[in-house]
Amino acid sequence: MVLTEQKRNYLERLSTKDGVISALAFDQRGALKRLMAKYQDTEPTVAQMEELKVLVADELTKYASSMLLDPEYGLPATKALDKDAGLLLAYEKTGYDTSSTKRLPDCLNLWSAKRIKEQGADAVKFLLYYDVDSADELNQEKQAYIERIGSECAAEDIPFFLEILAYDEGIADATSAEYAKLKPRKVIEAMKVFSDPRFNIDVLKVEVPVNVNFVEGFGEGEVVYSREEAAAFFKEQEEATNLPYIYLSAGVSAKLFQETLEFAHASGANFNGVLCGRATWAGSVEAYIKDGEAAAREWLRTEGRQNIEELNAVLDKVATPWTERV
Repeated sequence: MVLTEQKRNYLERLSTKDGVISALAFDQRGALKRLMAKYQDTEPTVAQMEELKVLVADELTKYASSMLLDPEYGLPATKALDKDAGLLLAYEKTGYDTSSTKRLPDCLNLWSAKRIKEQGADAVKFLLYYDVDSADELNQEKQAYIERIGSECAAEDIPFFLEILAYDEGIADATSAEYAKLKPRKVIEAMKVFSDPRFNIDVLKVEVPVNVNFVEGFGEGEVVYSREEAAAFFKEQEEATNLPYIYLSAGVSAKLFQETLEFAHASGANFNGVLCGRATWAGSVEAYIKDGEAAAREWLRTEGRQNIEELNAVLDKVATPWTERV
């Protein structure tokens, strides 16, 4: 990363005073629709999705260093952020073409890094599905796509956060033990690829390198990794990049995510914060759909606030300032 003065100022806006990124992720679109649809018979409306994002922004950004939103349903929420909270905007279309295993990246048609910056964002976030074992031609296509976004962000002098979701083209169920065995290498090798300066990436948003449900002592069922093996993968991940990196919560419970961060730190991972989504706010969806705005606010002020304050207390102990990696 080339840290210009302007990009440093942006990154400081996104971080705590200690240089840790404690960000709230609510750029979910397809996943949010599916969550909402669990509690109502009709298709979730644009107004519902926009309002819930506003409620979460209004109630929880006073406890977060920044918030990640999407330009499709999240623009009203950008106006509800706490005055001290930074803003990241997602640049990718939601989901991927399920008729193919390629999972090609695609930008939102009406957006650009320039437009995201003009919207008041402090960073551009882009999500990429990447299988290090795909055909070279496919992965070269994905790399070229990321190079374009990196060049755009460099031209606009705005930080570029790349979110990498590893997968295997041959395994449909990413929650399976079969995939859990492959996951560490998939995650770590993808991080190595995108740490190359040619991509102009400033921060990597990544998965933890194991499926914690299969780590000895964490999950209930089958054990794929001993604690020692899992710890070694966290250490290997730390050594895979010289860029600042932050963890995504991947929809696990708040408690499990906090325990995972403590384990990561104990294993030698000097990660620089989190972009935590559903682990913080997921419970507000049911309250909102069943009982409306007031009930959602009440959930956010109690459970939601507790989730984020407990997470912040963990980060205070285990996260490393990104300034130590630049």
